[in-house]
Amino acid sequence: MILPIIAYGDPVLKVKCKDITQDYAGLEQLLSDMLETMHDSQGVGLAAPQIGKAIRIFLVDTTPFGDDEEFGNEEVANFSKVFINAKMISETGEEWKFNEGCLSIPGVREDIKRHADIEIEYYDENFELKREKYNGIIARVIQHEYDHIEGKLFTDYLSTFKKKLINKKLTNISKGKVKVDYRMKFPLVKGKQ
Repeated sequence: MILPIIAYGDPVLKVKCKDITQDYAGLEQLLSDMLETMHDSQGVGLAAPQIGKAIRIFLVDTTPFGDDEEFGNEEVANFSKVFINAKMISETGEEWKFNEGCLSIPGVREDIKRHADIEIEYYDENFELKREKYNGIIARVIQHEYDHIEGKLFTDYLSTFKKKLINKKLTNISKGKVKVDYRMKFPLVKGKQ
């Protein structure tokens, strides 16, 4: 089932999310719905807060970058994973800029600096514990989604000046005054959405 994406301004996007247990009710269906929602909105990642749940789950699928001249390789073209109760172990390597966007903040893209390499511990969809290292575009997408479960958005990295420049756009997103081709739920719009 395709779920609505929660728009900028909703308090759930600023909450540090809680771990879940293996017997979390409806986990398999939730993961299936999140995957369908992410693909429907043409995202490369989706975190539980973006569908209104303050729990530590996110998905990453970098396959759209597979044909990219700069980032494309076999690993990127085939990378699709579920991260449950993730804990970032380290973020290292040279910081690099990339023009990021977010399904919860449609129409806004900004250059964000992130570390090139990460090590992360998480449970997969079978609740098997993993500890893995990633770099490049995969590391970046994981860092972006990890921020969501920590209650952080990519716009939080912007300077005060940059935030002022996009403030009206952000307010309009909250009010539903934005054109999107996927389902969204806006915090300042009452009634059916």
